[in-house]
Amino acid sequence: MGAGKSTIGRLLAKELRLPFKDSDKEIEQRTGANIPWIFDVEGEQGFREREQAVIAELAAQNGLVLATGGGVVMRPENRRALHDGGWVIYLHTSVEQQIDRTARDRNRPLLRSANPAQVLRDLMALRDPLYREIADIVIETDERPPRMVVQEILSRLEALSPR
Repeated sequence: MGAGKSTIGRLLAKELRLPFKDSDKEIEQRTGANIPWIFDVEGEQGFREREQAVIAELAAQNGLVLATGGGVVMRPENRRALHDGGWVIYLHTSVEQQIDRTARDRNRPLLRSANPAQVLRDLMALRDPLYREIADIVIETDERPPRMVVQEILSRLEALSPR
């Protein structure tokens, strides 16, 4: 959360001349509702069901850059679909940076808490090992401009053998 997945994904897609998809935006377009509303009405479980269906579909497509929601790795089915679908790039961001980047964002249902910093720490403890398990590339994004991150991704992708 707050790692820059959408911003960096868009820039990367442009550099690679590929379409860009954001799984959260796809869910919103398909339901006609925003993520916080889905969480309010269907709960996190309902949202995760929708997310799993979208991930299965998008990860199976060739030739696109996909940005996912931060919690996508919590389901083994999503991890498998992402890993099997192409290169997985984990944009790692420190909890401190996440706090700074999400402090004023009201569109993050999991951070509607008396202590969002603790929520972010707890989520990082759960999610980080799962991202590292499926990632082909891990990129540190703290204090780095998105274009610099994209250039590092491009360099690192060139070094990987085709999948």
